[in-house]
Amino acid sequence: MGSTELAANLFRATQTEKKIQRDKIIGKAEANKTHYDVGKKVRQTIQDIGGTPPEELPVLEDVSKIQKAVKSIEKQLKKTPCSRT
Repeated sequence: MGSTELAANLFRATQTEKKIQRDKIIGKAEANKTHYDVGKKVRQTIQDIGGTPPEELPVLEDVSKIQKAVKSIEKQLKKTPCSRT
């Protein structure tokens, strides 16, 4: 999850929480509906201002895969003779 998606998700979560408190929403079904409605509005707002909705953002590569690749490259570099001129 990239910073753009994290920010949108945090905004959605905080606004949902405040709406549930402000509107005194009770019950799981009503809370879930509120989460859905706020999320829909956040996605629409992102699209209205020309942004990419979170579900369409590219998936970031797993950090552990990147770390393994870096270690592999480092090993290869250590094995490769280098000539200094």
